[in-house]
Order: sequence, then C-alpha cells, then structure tokens
Amino acid sequence: MNNSAPRVLVFDSGVGSLSIGREIHSRLPALNLLYALDSAGFPYGEWDENKLTEHICTTVMALVEQTKPDLMVLACNSASTAVLPALRQKLSIPVVGVVPAIKPAAKLSRSGVIGLLATPGTVRRPYTAQLITDFAQNCTVISVGNAELAPAIERLYWSGDQAESLYARIADTFAQHPRCNEMDTLVLACTHFPLIAGELSKHFPGVHLIDSGEAIARRVEQLLAPQTGGGHAEQRALIIGDRPFSETFRQRLQALGIEHVVRISVR
Repeated sequence: MNNSAPRVLVFDSGVGSLSIGREIHSRLPALNLLYALDSAGFPYGEWDENKLTEHICTTVMALVEQTKPDLMVLACNSASTAVLPALRQKLSIPVVGVVPAIKPAAKLSRSGVIGLLATPGTVRRPYTAQLITDFAQNCTVISVGNAELAPAIERLYWSGDQAESLYARIADTFAQHPRCNEMDTLVLACTHFPLIAGELSKHFPGVHLIDSGEAIARRVEQLLAPQTGGGHAEQRALIIGDRPFSETFRQRLQALGIEHVVRISVR
C-alpha cells in the first residue's frame, strides 16, 4: 500500500463494508482502504448485544494490531448502535460509526412520510427509536425490519443469486401501511442495502432512497483531510472466515476497483 497516505479500515460482517468504502473512495481516492469482511460472524443483526460487543471488540483489536490503520469505520448499523462506546474505549484511533439516515431523510421529505428499511435488530434498537424522536417526530415513519435481505445480498455478491421476488415482497410490506402512497423518502438502514439501490428503486417508483454512505465519507474527510495528500492508493479486501472465494465475488470486487483479496486470521 501507499505508505504516504492514511489507511482506513472499513469493518462489517459482510459486503456492507463495500457500500461505505465506495463512498469514501469516491470522495477521497488517495486514501488506502482496507475492507474487512467478517463472514464468520455474519449476520450481526441476530447476535445477542453483549456477545456481539465482545466479538467485534476482540476481532477489531486483532485487525488493528495487524493492519495499523489511521482510522476505523464500523460499517454496520446494528453493530454501531450497540458496540461503538466499548470499541472507542479500546482504540486510540478515531472510530466512525454508521447510524440510520433518519435526520437527512426527515429534512428531505416533503410529504412528511418516510420509510425505514432495516434489519429487525436495527428496527428494535432504542437508539433507532431515539433518532426518530429527535429528528423525525413530525414525520410518519413506516418501519420495516427484514431479516432476509442482507443474506440475499451476500448471496448475490458471492454466488450471483438474484432475489427479485424478495424485493417485491418488501415493497408489498410497505404498501400495507395506510400512508404508503405518501412516502417520498426511504432510508436504507443497513450498509448492505445500498448495494442493490438500483434494483430496489424499481419497486419504489418516485421514492428517494437515502443511506449514510455520503455522510460517513464526509466525516472521514473531516478527520483525515489534512493527511490525505495525493498519489496512488490501494483498496484491499480482508476476508475473515473460511468461506471460499468465488469468481463472482472477485468480479464484484474488481468492479469496485478492489484488485487484492486476502484471507486474514484474527485468532
């Protein structure tokens, strides 16, 4: 990697790190990016909160020791709402978390009816309810927690399996709400979901899809901009777990400019 440029570790249980890293790379192409995919721990949304905190802190500490990043992004809504305080206590580098983009969605909406598409864990978290109270109390928020979509996106990236019928069923779930026809903004509150924003938009015509990627990229820029410099930077994927690399997976990463894929042990 280009040792003159800062190194950013983007960590998630799966390919969700790619959506956040994509926005960071677009805004700050001179940064070295390490995408850590904890496939052995996927999906985080189904973990007990205490066990999740212990698992992520242990895993991240080992990764930081091996890779020496200047900043870390915890690229998972479920994990960020539960683990950030403990992780920040253990690390000396800045840690940027991801939370549902409810505040910008409420500002963007003209109808005052916004959708929230997340994992069931994120929908249940008190943190999410507090975001709605703080920033969208004058809006109607239609919340849908779906446990199938993130695994379906993992399968799409690893094996190419499509899930159009699932996208349609999710849209039908929103349609059951009496004010769904007024919904003009939809928050994609899982970092996996922006990777299929184009497919989802077909099922939500006229609805603006919004996620946290751009805001995270701006925050990284605020923290590292004085150090970014220029020159060639590298993007590298670090796979945690025994899942075999597929040609489909390699092609997906190459399309994002990620040429190097390595397996890494954190034990």
